[in-house]
Amino acid sequence: MFVKMGTFTTIALIIGVISFMTFVTFFGRLPALRRTPIAWLHRFIWVYFPNGVLALDRKLTAGRVTSSCSRFGNYLMHERHPTVLIFFILLLTIGEYLYLPTAWPQLNHLQKATGTVAIILPYVFLYLSAFSDPGFITPANWEREMQRYPYDFSIFHPGIECQTCHLLKPPRSKHCSICKGCIGKLDHHCIFINNCVGVGNHHWFILLLLSTAVLTSYGGALGLHLLATKMRNHFSYWALLPWNGNNGQGLDISTWLIVWGWGMQDSVAMGAVTLLQLMTTPMVWGLLGYHLWLIYCGTTTNESLKWGDWQAEMSEGYAFKRRMPADRPKNLHIERAWTRWPAETEQILVRSEDGKPPSLDLPIAGVGEWAPVWRLKDVENLYDLGLWDNLIDIFFPNYLFRDPQTPAAEAKRRRKRRRPRS
Repeated sequence: MFVKMGTFTTIALIIGVISFMTFVTFFGRLPALRRTPIAWLHRFIWVYFPNGVLALDRKLTAGRVTSSCSRFGNYLMHERHPTVLIFFILLLTIGEYLYLPTAWPQLNHLQKATGTVAIILPYVFLYLSAFSDPGFITPANWEREMQRYPYDFSIFHPGIECQTCHLLKPPRSKHCSICKGCIGKLDHHCIFINNCVGVGNHHWFILLLLSTAVLTSYGGALGLHLLATKMRNHFSYWALLPWNGNNGQGLDISTWLIVWGWGMQDSVAMGAVTLLQLMTTPMVWGLLGYHLWLIYCGTTTNESLKWGDWQAEMSEGYAFKRRMPADRPKNLHIERAWTRWPAETEQILVRSEDGKPPSLDLPIAGVGEWAPVWRLKDVENLYDLGLWDNLIDIFFPNYLFRDPQTPAAEAKRRRKRRRPRS
């Protein structure tokens, strides 16, 4: 029995460490975790530890080993290759290969039908996310992308040229050094799909996260139910929750773990995959929740990082804003006369090097003086039209390409927009 309990403990420990390190690796840079132990551990893994190894290697081999590793690491991290995509596919397929032979015969027809759908959908959305055009900006579609969004004069300004593509950057676009191109409304480059997440495939990426979260939740819950049923059939005093065991009198933790060890030893493959699903499910739901929060806020991962930089400027007293004239003339060489977005910017946000309001601009009638900004909630997010319209912009990105003078568009122009959230 103690050997079996050791098997359960070892499997749970290994999966727990892998899950935790995966969480730190992929979530350690989120602005919300910037001042937490997770962010420090991320910096230790990716900054402090590599620098220490580099210093040691310089003394021992004059840097030859780390130079070779650095070239390999740069290839993995900064070149477009399917290594992590293949790993993700293998993780799904091998997990299902280990899980299904034991679990499938125990399922009823409804569970088999829903399980089949849950298994297939992640592959479908993974394919669509990985092989759809994320929104590459080319000379052929540049004019259209310039009309997709207006400049907000806060984090996106007109007249900035991409030094690689040699095109003026449309609002909300960013050049991806891995994909070697500018992407419309870039959210981030995702190594799991070996592609950028942008205006063209953002909806498929959200559905990939949702379907994967459902798959891991359903598989983990189902595997837990099958294991618990088997253990209760052999040990009538056992219960999934230790305080409910022994006819409600409770079980001591050692007895509870011993029975768990027996169940895992009898179904190692399914049990290990079940534990992996239960431990990774919170991460997948957390990532999905983070992206849904960004949609609710009318922003992207790239933009949230820019707003985070603005918050730092505001905290130090270097940010100032002023109203934008409603009838300002537009330079049609660097911005469009109209865009399909049903709102125009009403403010301009600038940085000051000395903490004093800008003094070089001539006063403009009707717009007021420069005012200091201390918090993000004191500025407007031009790209937030409310949850429903934000969702439409994600799932139907071309829906609002229509005459900007329609009554509906005018009504949306007058709608008060929410503040950016980091």
